[in-house]
Amino acid sequence: MTEEFKLQPLLDLSRLHLDEATRELGRLIAGEQEASRRLTLLMQYRDEYQARFRAAAQAGLSPAEWANYTGFLAKIDDAVIPAAQAVSLTQQQTLAGKQNWIGKHGRVRAFDTLAERHRAQQASQEHKQEQRASDEVGARIHESGAAQAGLLDTLRGNQGRS
Repeated sequence: MTEEFKLQPLLDLSRLHLDEATRELGRLIAGEQEASRRLTLLMQYRDEYQARFRAAAQAGLSPAEWANYTGFLAKIDDAVIPAAQAVSLTQQQTLAGKQNWIGKHGRVRAFDTLAERHRAQQASQEHKQEQRASDEVGARIHESGAAQAGLLDTLRGNQGRS
């Protein structure tokens, strides 16, 4: 009879926590990608607007147009700073999420290893019990066969005397 793995509830709980950490890591990675996408778009827009400003400056700009271009570029630059900070923050959060996932994964692997050892030990014990039972049956058959052979010899000996 196999004994159940006593740490199975902990293994199940660890797997549940790993699943949660996996979902959280997926969410963090998506957030990091979105923040990076926003920053990239903002930087591309800034570069395009800067190119338009240069082209317009070469063609000649009035002081008001110059002020409009430089003012808008300053606003874009002001938006780039928090966007870059958001990317940095999401990268840190993703790294922390990866470390959390690695820890949870390691815990599940440790419990899986213990469960596998338990299963192997149980299989070994079952095999030994089956072997012992088989040996006992074989010994009984052998004893029974020896007893029957002795009885036959006795009977044959009694027949020879008669």
